[in-house]
Amino acid sequence: MNTLLLGFLPSGSEWIIIALVILLLFGGKKIPELMKGLGKGVKSFKDGVSEAKEEMEKSDNPTDDSSDNKTK
Repeated sequence: MNTLLLGFLPSGSEWIIIALVILLLFGGKKIPELMKGLGKGVKSFKDGVSEAKEEMEKSDNPTDDSSDNKTK
């Protein structure tokens, strides 16, 4: 199964062709803007994942303060 997936990945020369096509489609001036937007998107995704992990940890480990409030 893994070798089947690896067969579809581009090799070194194919990456060069892909980069040239992107350069022709978007031009040299637009590529930095695209990469900046991509970086912001990745950062936002990572922040969301870490926030979700924190929320899951909070729900798995309830604090003692909440149980004290119920008894008072």
